[in-house]
Amino acid sequence: MNLALLFEEDFIGGDRVRLTGRRLAHLHSVIRVSTGDRIPVGRVDGDIGTAEVLHLTDTEAELRVSFHLPPPAALPLTLILAMPRPKMLRRVLQTCATLGVKDIWLINSYKVEKSFWQTPWLSEESLRENLTLGLEQARDTVMPRVHIRKLFKPFVEDELPALLAGKRALVAHPGTDTPCPTHLNQPTALCIGPEGGFTPYEVGKLEEAGCGAVHLGARILRVETAVPVLVSRLFDACL
Repeated sequence: MNLALLFEEDFIGGDRVRLTGRRLAHLHSVIRVSTGDRIPVGRVDGDIGTAEVLHLTDTEAELRVSFHLPPPAALPLTLILAMPRPKMLRRVLQTCATLGVKDIWLINSYKVEKSFWQTPWLSEESLRENLTLGLEQARDTVMPRVHIRKLFKPFVEDELPALLAGKRALVAHPGTDTPCPTHLNQPTALCIGPEGGFTPYEVGKLEEAGCGAVHLGARILRVETAVPVLVSRLFDACL
């Protein structure tokens, strides 16, 4: 936790917050703070600053906060991701938040098992928890937005064309002829398939919607590896 992300429910006054649970445990066991110490904090969807520890017990910490810095710039990226395996979803969400991806669409694909959509990690509480962990790692405060679409064809035909408007649109697909571009400085949409990739039909539908197919070379990567590799290749801001 390189920054304690603060939500509205943490505030007990204009410049006072109370921390419990995971963040309190981190203060005790990792940072090992004492009364009077200062720690980095950020207000969700707001600025970054510092907090002075006013009161510290085993059950809560009271802090006085001040904010003076904007969060790091977001990537101009819309990430359209076939629903990963649940055990992988948590890591992917944290990675996306750490890299500065703010617009995430989880979509269906032929190779996505129906059971994946039943995972409790898709609950609003779990999504917020994992995105928060990613933001705290990067010292960022702007919460990514996650959109869930369980039907591939209606999404690609009815929503995707408008979503791609004004963007460089790409679909990562092994075996295509075009290598993934680098050093982009424009709004971009990137589609990444499930383990095993999108089917030829799905790639065709994505291309009809306006996506260009690109590859990362001969190696086949897991989704949790492909996401940071592709995003960091596209945008210098990740480096």
